[in-house]
Amino acid sequence: DVTPAATPSVATALTPTTAQISLSNWKHAGFNLNDQEVGQIRADQDFIPLQMAEAFKTLANDINKTVLDTYTGIYGYVGTGGTTPFGAGVEVASATNVRKALHEQLCPRTDRRAVMDFAAEAAALNLAQFSDAEKRGSADTKVSGNVGRVFGIDWYGEDAIQTHTAGTASTIATNGSAYDVGVNSITMTYGTPGTGMLVGDVFTIAGDDQTYVVSATKATAGAVTFTPGLKVALAASVTVVTPKGDHVVNIAFHRDAFGLAMRAPDAGIKELFGATTGNVLSSVTLQDPVSKLVMRLELIRGYKMTIWDVDCLWGTSLVDAAKACRLAG
Repeated sequence: DVTPAATPSVATALTPTTAQISLSNWKHAGFNLNDQEVGQIRADQDFIPLQMAEAFKTLANDINKTVLDTYTGIYGYVGTGGTTPFGAGVEVASATNVRKALHEQLCPRTDRRAVMDFAAEAAALNLAQFSDAEKRGSADTKVSGNVGRVFGIDWYGEDAIQTHTAGTASTIATNGSAYDVGVNSITMTYGTPGTGMLVGDVFTIAGDDQTYVVSATKATAGAVTFTPGLKVALAASVTVVTPKGDHVVNIAFHRDAFGLAMRAPDAGIKELFGATTGNVLSSVTLQDPVSKLVMRLELIRGYKMTIWDVDCLWGTSLVDAAKACRLAG
């Protein structure tokens, strides 16, 4: 509230949050040609650019997979494991339900994307509401073969979608202790332990419609850690915990849900030794025109052979799980 006074109020101090991203991935892809092969293909000016494109694609796919690997921290969950989104019985609700979940998680309404496996994409393309010009208002879906923007989300088919294999603990319940709102560790009992509860497992608690995700594997009964913190306080009584089973992890998300950090691997080498070292003929940092990812290209001379080698150093992180939601399939 504003309280008029002779002097201005003291500004509230802000402490911005940060996300640490470890540059823990360093991979390369390339090809080599001996001098005879270079002579044989000299007339084909497109050979090397095409091979370079394949090298870029290989690394881009690896980077893409590491982003999708962070799904284990996503607690938002809609859909049913084993039921393809947009298929019979779920149709358009697959899109509206994941949209609702993102709204409830206070995810910004702009810059929303979704990636889904090809089964879900095919089911979406089969929906008249998405593909018929008289219902969509455009024939673009049938012309391009892309679902496009529907209900404020840009939908894409993706061949690297993960499948989560859930733990096999069953007859799970809290141990009867009381827990306050915000708590992120609860002692649970397993009627049948099996493999327990695994990192990335999603569960619900009776009387609470929030979905939670397990942060650390718990093979036997005991304290299970999870995110987010409890949305509803638990009374001192035994409460049923219901885990979600195996599911394909299609994901709807805001652009800022994930973080990607990259650095040119040769930054320090150039300062110490110059642009070239040893049998490296040249070293240059390039940006892939399609993915916009930054990579290093080295031209290396061997014995009667030249090697074109592309590498990159990167790290990924799930920066804000509230800006993403699983669409189970």
